[in-house]
Amino acid sequence: MAAYEFITLWRFTAPLPSVWDVIHDAISWPRWWKAVESVVELDPGDEKGLGALHRYTWRGVLPYRLRFDMKTTLVEEPVRLEGEASGDLVGTGRWRLSEEGSDTVVRYDWRVETSKRWMRALTPVARPLFAWNHDVVMRWGREGLSGRLRTGAPDR
Repeated sequence: MAAYEFITLWRFTAPLPSVWDVIHDAISWPRWWKAVESVVELDPGDEKGLGALHRYTWRGVLPYRLRFDMKTTLVEEPVRLEGEASGDLVGTGRWRLSEEGSDTVVRYDWRVETSKRWMRALTPVARPLFAWNHDVVMRWGREGLSGRLRTGAPDR
């Protein structure tokens, strides 16, 4: 499989609990994150969401979709949220939130391998395109979350 490691940093002038609430509510992501076509809850997990299982369908600028399940493996409200992905992508995602003055800093670590045969075959030449596509998807996430925090309502 072709391995990818991405680190994304976002900064919002918003209270950490507000940012946490929006990120933790994965079901609402399609309403504000342009790249998220759907999120289906397969298992709610416990009262904090530990053990929750969601099926995501994502699309970016490039003409393909990625579908994968994400099982929540760690919930430390309101600062850490981690999960294991399986499906078109296999690996781990880790959200970390912290405060710097009146800002909330969000760090997302995404370490995955693609299980799609065509993506693995193209990785030697298309890796920069796949990384660019990921960066666009994450920029859309920052923009959507920023809008949601400003208005308190979904952007779309």
